Amino acid sequence: MYLPKQKCYSENTVTSYKYAFNLFLDFLNSRKGIGMAKITMDCFSGESVSEFMEWLSRERNNSASTCNQRMMALRSFAKYNGTKDFSQFSLYAEIKSIPAKKSSPKTVEFLSESALEILLTRPNAQKISEMRNQFFMILMYDTAARCQEILDIRIKDICFNEKTPYLYLTGKGNKTRSVPMMDATYRHLLKYLEKFHPDYKKNTDEFLFYITTHGIRHQMSQDTVEVFMKRYGKEAKPICPDLPDKVHPHQLRHTRAIHLYRGGMPLSILSEFLGHCSEETTRIYAYADTEMKREAINKATADIAMPEEKPIWDETDEETLRKLAGLR
Repeated sequence: MYLPKQKCYSENTVTSYKYAFNLFLDFLNSRKGIGMAKITMDCFSGESVSEFMEWLSRERNNSASTCNQRMMALRSFAKYNGTKDFSQFSLYAEIKSIPAKKSSPKTVEFLSESALEILLTRPNAQKISEMRNQFFMILMYDTAARCQEILDIRIKDICFNEKTPYLYLTGKGNKTRSVPMMDATYRHLLKYLEKFHPDYKKNTDEFLFYITTHGIRHQMSQDTVEVFMKRYGKEAKPICPDLPDKVHPHQLRHTRAIHLYRGGMPLSILSEFLGHCSEETTRIYAYADTEMKREAINKATADIAMPEEKPIWDETDEETLRKLAGLR
């Protein structure tokens, strides 16, 4: 009850913490022979957690960021336990002193404008399910939302304002933000509602995107989204070689973020729009845009023979070379 009630952590965060603890229990059992019944707080020593981090990295091939997330879960537990029993607070200090694993900058996968257009037009909107899939991708791109944020939208989260239509998204840590919709997206929304929610004004608690099983509506899952996006990606690849080999939902979020940044949106506003906790997280889009410019420049100048600069000193003049090296 502590995480969801007192800390107001989202269900996804709680699930992530549970998974981290189960991995730690697997590590203790397989590497140290300590079963569930024999676990004590001594198992949460800095040494054990450091070994756990190495186990995740070497045995499970987890990335640095994933290892750090698992450690954060254990650190949070140790801190909580230390506040309840001050004699155990030293364990929290030990875990806190463990340096986070360094990770290289993330590679941002995004779609070119032509690739995006082809992907969004792959669904046959004349078919009811294809219409749903197309609108899902349009809405996800327009709002730059995370896949789960779109899946969690209920009718009551939509503000039907013709001048400035917007919707509320609930992101990480149960933080809610309002995101505007473009006029074209809003028109797609109204058409979608006619087909899938004809009585949307009455049933405002229903999920915007759903599947029907045995006559009962259920919230659509990420697996469903990944399946149809992968299929559309395969269909579009022969037409547009620019498309990545594997198309997945998060690329739509990255694509929109890159387009907004290039369009002049300041990082501070973009960070808020994306629901990032820190502006530092948003800087990956500035880095990605700079890298793309550099690659374009290199490609454009690849065939140009640049003259090599020759040293202005005599390479056989030992005395001068030592002076230049600061040894004289």
